[in-house]
Amino acid sequence: MAANTLSTQKLTSMSKRLSVNNVPAIVGIVGPVVVIVGDLAASLSIPGYSLVRDSVSSLALTSAGWLQSICLLAMGLLLEIFVAGLFFNIRKARGFYAGIVLLALCGFVLMLIATFHMDHPGAPPIDGTIHTIASYGLGLLFPVAILSLAPSFKSTPNWKNIFVYTLVAGVLALALILGALLAEQQGWFGLYERIIILNALVWVEVVAVHFLRLLLRQESKPQS
Repeated sequence: MAANTLSTQKLTSMSKRLSVNNVPAIVGIVGPVVVIVGDLAASLSIPGYSLVRDSVSSLALTSAGWLQSICLLAMGLLLEIFVAGLFFNIRKARGFYAGIVLLALCGFVLMLIATFHMDHPGAPPIDGTIHTIASYGLGLLFPVAILSLAPSFKSTPNWKNIFVYTLVAGVLALALILGALLAEQQGWFGLYERIIILNALVWVEVVAVHFLRLLLRQESKPQS
């Protein structure tokens, strides 16, 4: 009886420890899914709105804009928690602190984008200015952030595959935002924006899934 009670207590303790330790990885998995599902649901609910032609920002001005804003706010907050998890689980190589700060800043900027919408009649001009600066700023912050973290991924055991993928995603993100700044995507700007966003969301998703697998593997090892 005593042995069964002790075993139950150990399982309960392990369950609590697992749930707390895994939170940053889990929210990193959930966040991108929330944004993608929210964008699709809001876009498809608006007659005449085109995922290819119309910008992501213009969706906020429609009757379904509230859904997009909530999803982006949630992603910004969840990203902060995810970054905190990386801070405590990745070796600190050159560029680590810059990468962590910039990635956390991405979460804050994402919440600014959700709060301040693009220029539209009746809105204070400052709203559109903040939105535009935040949008392009996020596009530049993200690649710099993850490329700064790349050396830390390389130096951390079991993260070398993420190092290679981070280099690819970072270079792609930088090329895409430069393309948005220097070229015109007439007729397909909405699709181009979504490719930029999807690249960032997939990176968070892939890193979060890898992170969770490592945490579960560590917890499954017999305790001495």
